[in-house]
Amino acid sequence: MADYDSESRALDAEILRIIERWRALGESLGEGAFNDLALRLFEYQLRYNQAYARYCARIGVTSAPASWERIPAVPAPAFKEAAIATFESSQAALVFETSGTTQGRPGRHYMQSAALYDAALLAGFERFVLGDGARLRYLNLVPNPAERPHSSLGYMMGRVGAQLGDGRAGWYLRGEALLTDPFERDLNAAVASSQPVCIAATAFGLAHLLDVLQQRALRFVLPPASRVMETGGFKGRTRVVERDELYARIRTVFGLTEDAIFSEYGMTELTSQYYARASNRAFVAPPWLRVRVVGPDRTTLPLGEIGSLLHVDLANRSSCVALQTEDIGMMTREGLVFLGRDRDAALRGCSLDAEQLRTSAASY
Repeated sequence: MADYDSESRALDAEILRIIERWRALGESLGEGAFNDLALRLFEYQLRYNQAYARYCARIGVTSAPASWERIPAVPAPAFKEAAIATFESSQAALVFETSGTTQGRPGRHYMQSAALYDAALLAGFERFVLGDGARLRYLNLVPNPAERPHSSLGYMMGRVGAQLGDGRAGWYLRGEALLTDPFERDLNAAVASSQPVCIAATAFGLAHLLDVLQQRALRFVLPPASRVMETGGFKGRTRVVERDELYARIRTVFGLTEDAIFSEYGMTELTSQYYARASNRAFVAPPWLRVRVVGPDRTTLPLGEIGSLLHVDLANRSSCVALQTEDIGMMTREGLVFLGRDRDAALRGCSLDAEQLRTSAASY
């Protein structure tokens, strides 16, 4: 009879094969194959993830449903309330923390191995952002992993720079402060040497950077193949800049077309990421990650209808395969249109579900 270690190794190997075949060959994953693996992961997590198993039992689900679309999703706030893991969290290879807190606690995503996270992030970035095979210099206005090792975004850009960059990545965020003078110096050096760059930053960080550069009346003509990647919105900020305005300013200051501006949508609680181009705005996902736009009863809504986002990420092997978020959006034929945070989500039960999970976990 298989034990936890052998089951986990077999599942990891299967998921890694899916990721690598897509990365190398563009091989997709059919509905039947996705459904089969998602349900097997769910059954595995029912056996080994105690907090998730108790949560499922309390809502009346004790065995695999007929479809991946019926897998119970853990609400994202639950990662602040309990260790959502199939293994002892103290043995985690990676621990990523959310920026928000509940009663002083950040949400934590525990990962047993770095292999799935590395494979998923590199494959997605290479396919969606580096489709032309460019070897870029990464200028990062995101947390430096040397200073904030529990930032999933910082870890991601560190791995991208090390594996896919030119070997000279720069970091320009210290705490909440943007290091604009070093950024300007290093960007000018890259322009002078005709080295294409990727400027990676949160939307808030980009807005602040553009403020400073425009105050200094600075404009750049970035080398061919350069691009900008913004990595999320203005959660928790008093200032909001619409994407149309932000992208227009990026084009003006850096001399880029919309096709050279990318957007990444990810979460601490997910292993995989979505990507969009500014010229399209619809986010697409790798084949092992799927999203449902759902109504209050968590049934899937038709194309064009706005609802909450529920993700199923097969790379979340050691945590929870299904995640209910407080984000809203809609599906179109082109992909997911992300519309921001649902300010009323807590009133409709997402946080209550998370509190139930915390209570369940505490009863062990």
